[in-house]
Amino acid sequence: MHRVLQINLTCSCKNIVQKYRKGFTIILKTKTLREQFEIFCKTNKPKDMQTAVNYFAVFGGLDIKVDTSKPLGTLITRHILSDYSKLQKSIEELTKNDGIYHKLLTGIALGDGRVSTTFKRADLEYDDEYGSLLDLEDLKLIKLQEPVVILDEQSNIGNKNNKFIFTTAFLRFWFAFVSPLYKGISKSNFDEFFEKFSNYQMQFMDLIFEQLCQEYIKDFYKDEIKVIGNFWNESSEEIQIVAKTKDNRVIAALCKYNNQKIKTKQLNSFIDTCKSLNIEPDIVVLFSKNGYSTELKAQKSEQLKLFTVKSLKALII
Repeated sequence: MHRVLQINLTCSCKNIVQKYRKGFTIILKTKTLREQFEIFCKTNKPKDMQTAVNYFAVFGGLDIKVDTSKPLGTLITRHILSDYSKLQKSIEELTKNDGIYHKLLTGIALGDGRVSTTFKRADLEYDDEYGSLLDLEDLKLIKLQEPVVILDEQSNIGNKNNKFIFTTAFLRFWFAFVSPLYKGISKSNFDEFFEKFSNYQMQFMDLIFEQLCQEYIKDFYKDEIKVIGNFWNESSEEIQIVAKTKDNRVIAALCKYNNQKIKTKQLNSFIDTCKSLNIEPDIVVLFSKNGYSTELKAQKSEQLKLFTVKSLKALII
């Protein structure tokens, strides 16, 4: 079983990144996702929030300046695929070039983050290699995520149903799309990469959008929030964002990062999911990349908040 000594990654307030190979810097857990997003937007000045989310999902965590007026595929080729060898050496330093670590990171990147799913995708045994996940947490590459405690009597779902998420967007992108296809990429054959990325791009960006929406809710309700996070059970049922305010109101949020408008039918389905998990929201918050149907917009109220990707601009003002 793998186990490494926990490393000291403390830094001064001015020292925002941990540097590796010259020209490439990986932002570690010294900065939150919100802070990384602010750094990315201030450095690269995307024209709008949709561009910001799309490009941050790939480059968030790399200390490089990218021209966000260029197509995303062009920038991926220029800054990542064509520089695969240099970046790979940086990744190897981060991961101790450990094959087990790489398998687990790819398992997390390609799955829902649950420990059980990760081990299944990595084709590894939980009892043998759970310590390796803890190693990766010590290395600040991933962090543990447990269901937020909302219910008065909430059962513990166990380690296998907990999740691990990446501390930077770039590392998730690397282990989802680059590392699994390294044979072709290392030979400058990018066709398979772009085919896979094209097929899963929108789905891949869902999580980053959801994480940024959670930061927006924290800002919107400011000091009212007591706890906030994701909520799920042992099965596949899940609520993307749930929060409880200091006066015990429950907020439940649904985030959709696709090209369809959210309709009343999806709202009703979301409320049904909440009820099946014994969550009774006092306030429902929706976030949509592409807006809402006319019928749903007419229902907007203090109990139903509607936001779009444009709303995330508040995170960088």
